[in-house]
Amino acid sequence: MPLVVGVDSSTSACKVQLRDGETGEVVSTGRAAHSPTTPPRSEQHPEEWEEAFAAACGAGGIGAARRPSAIAVAAQQHGMVVLGPDGTVLRPAKLWNDTESAVDCDELLDELSGGAAGWAATVGSVPVPAFTVTKLRWLRRCEPATWDRVASILLPHDWLTFRLTGRRVTDRGDASGTGYWSPAENRYRVDVLDRVLGEREWLGLLPEVLDPRAVAGEWRGVGALVAPGTGDNMAAALALGLEPGDLALSLGTSGTAFVVSATPSSDPRGAVAGFADATGRFLPLVCTMNATKVTDAVMHLLGVDAPGFDHLALSASPGAAGMVLVPHFDGERTPNRPDATGTLVGLRSDLTPAQVARAAIEGVVCNLLEAAEGLPGAQSPRRVFLIGGAARSAAYRRVVADLTGQPVLVPFEQELVAAGAALQAAAVMDGIEFAALAAAWGLGRGEMIEPDERVDAGGIRLAYARAVQQAAQ
Repeated sequence: MPLVVGVDSSTSACKVQLRDGETGEVVSTGRAAHSPTTPPRSEQHPEEWEEAFAAACGAGGIGAARRPSAIAVAAQQHGMVVLGPDGTVLRPAKLWNDTESAVDCDELLDELSGGAAGWAATVGSVPVPAFTVTKLRWLRRCEPATWDRVASILLPHDWLTFRLTGRRVTDRGDASGTGYWSPAENRYRVDVLDRVLGEREWLGLLPEVLDPRAVAGEWRGVGALVAPGTGDNMAAALALGLEPGDLALSLGTSGTAFVVSATPSSDPRGAVAGFADATGRFLPLVCTMNATKVTDAVMHLLGVDAPGFDHLALSASPGAAGMVLVPHFDGERTPNRPDATGTLVGLRSDLTPAQVARAAIEGVVCNLLEAAEGLPGAQSPRRVFLIGGAARSAAYRRVVADLTGQPVLVPFEQELVAAGAALQAAAVMDGIEFAALAAAWGLGRGEMIEPDERVDAGGIRLAYARAVQQAAQ
């Protein structure tokens, strides 16, 4: 049977899956951690990703023991990897949640004609500190000596693919999160780079953007076909078999909400990122920086473990007796509040740990749902998926179902990014349509969580919106 490998190189770890390319059955898995990071400076050295990838493959017996036919890499979006003329990494990669480029982002918005609306019309998205273009501007401002030596600019998944194949390539999905590639026009906007970063031979510095079904090369030393790879959200959408009308809510370290669209999107307000997906379509997406890391922090503050935290949150009544947590602990991307901190309002002398736990989960979920309001079709979705680490939490499942007021599908497959990468590898290897293979593998099947109609979802979300306004004053 042909074996395929899917790689998920996330902020926290590298996870690999070896699957049967025909049935999608998992043959083996491996995992290796990355160093933790904390904004405003959030950086990792790309060599650490490669070391974690090798360790994860070793744990899964992938390579010499189990030789795959194809592999694809999915990874955290936006990160800035800069190489010198000899291909060596010049400095640690700035990650998506690094907010040191906030001032650079503000300057960029003023330098393109039309401001935010001009950016949205040109590249489909309005830059926020997460985007690669803002990090490049930061590098030019803060480390000019390094800036002058840059000979190649890659994203995290690009860099791992480069290490596998020796080619500097990327895909539409990940390229669409840079702030200088247009999904609607399917090309780099060199004119934008010239305007905001200065004139250079940009096309020589940037990776080639491959079509979704192209082959990136061969895994050196193993001989496996290497698919284009993609960003983590695009890989998750691929695994789910997401179709127009579906809404995916992903709650991990960060929160994302996304839909698939046949047409490109452009939000002049900047709330919705007009990304491309991994199939040739488009993936309008919103992102919040604060998700499970917020509830993890509150869990440790309360001195309980994860099951204990779930029990506390579920034992409190919906609405947490009027207590509201605004979870902008380390700054926020949507809404754009890079210098924000968290806020807890509605405190009373009879507060309980259960109310605090419930308020933390409701705050994280409300934060993402408020952001998702800007997505096309998200107000009345055909299906709602809950994915990411929080999908394993009974309390998160309950709160998401109650606050959306709709049945929520929680897939049985927990590692959807790695699974989506493996699916891409299999589809590219065998020439199978992505949707057909996703249906055959059945990665989108799962448990349905029905909402409790007695919960005043509108009241809870309104209280949250008011708390955010108060925190922003």
